Amino acid sequence: MDPDAALAFIASNHRAVLATFRADGNPQLSLVAAGVLDDTVVVSTRETAIKTKNLRRRPRASLIVFTENFYGNSVQVEGPVEVVSLPEAMEGLVAYYRQISGEHPDWDEYRSAMEHEQRVLLRITVERAGPDRAG
Repeated sequence: MDPDAALAFIASNHRAVLATFRADGNPQLSLVAAGVLDDTVVVSTRETAIKTKNLRRRPRASLIVFTENFYGNSVQVEGPVEVVSLPEAMEGLVAYYRQISGEHPDWDEYRSAMEHEQRVLLRITVERAGPDRAG
């Protein structure tokens, strides 16, 4: 699958499972909401989350994104991950929220919550996307 086609699918389907790797090499899976900013897949999480610690140690991930119906179309992407911390992450977190949920009723409140929750933005560069075939 072409990475641009995968990004287009993710831009309109946000339910996802993120796979990172524990220190022992085993996968750690997290339910997340995914979006697209520029040419990367983005996910919001906390600085203190296990997935963030895993990605700081080994900055690669796999992500499967599916429709609200769960069964049906899905896209899996893999690639390197950049963990963007606050304050640099703030405008990306705002853009992420807008794409997934629309306009927030109070952006100052949202920004304050992002700081309080120690939010980070995960930016996944798509090196591989699929599926390329069914069955």
